[in-house]
Amino acid sequence: MTDTDVLIAGAGPIGVTAAIELARNCIECRIVDPLPAPPQYAKAVGIQPRTLELFERMGVLRQILDAAVQLRGQLVYVNGEQAGRLDLALPDDVPFQFIGLPQYATERVLGEELTARGVAVQRGWRLTGFAQDPDGVTATLTDATGNRQTVRAQYLVGADGAHSLVRKELGLTFEGAAFEEQYMLGDVEVDWSLPPGYTVRAMRQTAGQTDDLLVCIPLPGRNRYRMSMLVPDELAVAPNGDVQHGFQGRRAPELAHIQAVLDRLAPEPTTARNLRWSSVFRITHRIVDAYGRGRVFVAGDAAHIHPPTGAQGMNTGIQDAQNLAWKIALAVSGVAAEGLLHSYDTERRPVGEEVVGRTVRHARQGIGAGATDPEQVMRREAQLLIDYGGSPIVSTGDDASTPRPGTRAPDAGGLTRDAVVPPQRLFTLLAGPRHTLLCYVGPRCDDDVIAALEQVVADAVEACYGLLDAYLIAHPDAASHPTTLPLICDSAGDFARAYAAADPTMCVVRPDGYVGYVSRGRIDGPALVAHLKLTFR
Repeated sequence: MTDTDVLIAGAGPIGVTAAIELARNCIECRIVDPLPAPPQYAKAVGIQPRTLELFERMGVLRQILDAAVQLRGQLVYVNGEQAGRLDLALPDDVPFQFIGLPQYATERVLGEELTARGVAVQRGWRLTGFAQDPDGVTATLTDATGNRQTVRAQYLVGADGAHSLVRKELGLTFEGAAFEEQYMLGDVEVDWSLPPGYTVRAMRQTAGQTDDLLVCIPLPGRNRYRMSMLVPDELAVAPNGDVQHGFQGRRAPELAHIQAVLDRLAPEPTTARNLRWSSVFRITHRIVDAYGRGRVFVAGDAAHIHPPTGAQGMNTGIQDAQNLAWKIALAVSGVAAEGLLHSYDTERRPVGEEVVGRTVRHARQGIGAGATDPEQVMRREAQLLIDYGGSPIVSTGDDASTPRPGTRAPDAGGLTRDAVVPPQRLFTLLAGPRHTLLCYVGPRCDDDVIAALEQVVADAVEACYGLLDAYLIAHPDAASHPTTLPLICDSAGDFARAYAAADPTMCVVRPDGYVGYVSRGRIDGPALVAHLKLTFR
């Protein structure tokens, strides 16, 4: 007997995302955090378009956008002269752009959503130990006064940050290194006339080497930025001192420290004011050798830490949580295929390794340095190019059309359906927590094809124990055929273009928005069921 299905250690954005996703799947979870309240400083400040797609699925997109500011690009200055400009513009097929939002605001929105789903964070309790066996995990929780609780769960998720106890108790390695430089941060307002929404990167270089640096990231508010810069000698600590990865140090920078850097490097004269928060920090880059063992997993900073360049860290962790949560949900429900949970490491650890390596390069050279394809750079920074093509739960084939299995399912507009007046987007159909089967038919479709698809859908739903939503997406010339499936008309042809759809096409989209299976120009029921059995027992 268990006290809860899943115990989550850590109530930052990664832990809360995992808890929301479990709650959406009707899985009981308990989430604990030693802090009496969420920290109120601007740690992560950038949210990627891919994360906004996930937030839309979770039902928190409106609240996130209400609190955010759009990040429009980056201005680069070297020795007082503008040396470059990068515009954060994505093609029209991507529904969202880049935004800036302090982590505490993101945590507030996610926390409110979790509360609305009936799950309360148990604050003041720290995970202090655990042991796992073939049937579950027995964990010890301790509060600030030393009181202890024992909790039994089927699974444990360690979202407990860079100093993760879960990672240490699992015996995972955390290889990497630290930058020699120390930095300081300040959350301030300035009175300059630079265009809003642009990150500012200003450097002083001597013989091609950067020896002074200022990075300013826009925050919501009038001319408010999260600024980072090299720490002055008076605030530096010994290499083995109390500044490790993240925001630490006994002495916080004051407004005068920040103003001194602005006086040296700001593109135009400006005065900093209204210091909301400041700290000293050091950049470390590390990654674990495994994202989990047995019934215990790590996600977010517990699994990977890296430079903040490009705002990749929190976003990568949120996608860790999404990837893991739907798989744990199937495992708790007793319908997961053997090995499904192993695919979490197979899919997400290569992503973590790539992000660590890329952000280290970008911290030294700047985003996009040396790149020849700006659109590719933007899609990569937006985390739209993640590919699970080598995953054991993704079906591969010889069709080179995109999207391929393992890649992000694209959005499509111009969809119409009975009883709904305005056209819809495909993503509104993919907002549920389950797998989705999209069946497309073209203008030459006949009733026999529709009947065959209906039978394939029935077999697929049975193979998924009912945990599958299915839609028939039809060319306008085929939309009049009678069908028992929910019918969506591809009125603008956007779906056919986005999915390179032949007549017919079947596409499985996973709960995290990635394509698992595609067949074009044929109806192959056995192949579809065989794919689904990679996920469902």
